[in-house]
Formats: sequence, C-alpha cells, structure tokens
Amino acid sequence: MNGESLVLFFILALVLVGGAIVFSSILSPRSASKGKFEPYECGIPTEGPTWIQFSVGYYLFAIIYLVFDVETVFLFPWAVAMKSIGLRAFIEIIVFLVILGLGLLYAWKKGALKWV
Repeated sequence: MNGESLVLFFILALVLVGGAIVFSSILSPRSASKGKFEPYECGIPTEGPTWIQFSVGYYLFAIIYLVFDVETVFLFPWAVAMKSIGLRAFIEIIVFLVILGLGLLYAWKKGALKWV
C-alpha cells in the first residue's frame, strides 16, 4: 500500500464517519422533556438524591478486577504459544504472576478487598 492510497483511505473514512454523524443529527427526532434529563435506573423512578458519593472501595475493587482481567488477556495467548516460545517465556510469565500476586497481597493487606 503506497502513501497515496493510505491518505485516500483516511479521507474516505473521515468523510463516511462525518457524513454518518451529520446525517443522523439531521434526521434524528428531537424532544426536550423534563423526563428526558432525569436519571434512569431500570424503569424505576429514583428515590432521594441521585448525585451521591460512593465509597472509594468500590473503585478500588473495580481497578483490582480490571488488573486481573487484563492478566487473563495476557495469559491466554502465552498459554497457547508456550510450547513454541520456550523456557525464557515461562520464567517471564512466572515473574509476571509473582508481581501480580504481590500486588494482590498488598491490596489485601491495605483492605482494598473488603466490601463493607
């Protein structure tokens, strides 16, 4: 692929995406009612204030979940290719798992895994 076709590809992509956005904004129905701007939770009207602060524990729990979710993303291709990449890759993944384990131990000691 030469440079001209790459530039043409990006221009075409911008035109198509921009055109879709403009087209949808022109044709989309508009209605501004009071109910449209209220928070929505499973069809049940909210009770009390809707803008409340959550405990930082929820966010810490979510971040720890994401770390181990990303770990799974890295472990799967490694497990598939383990036979062909050899002992060095095995040692590297053990180091990776030890670092993650130490991070989990640190979070556990700091109380980040307590749900209350």
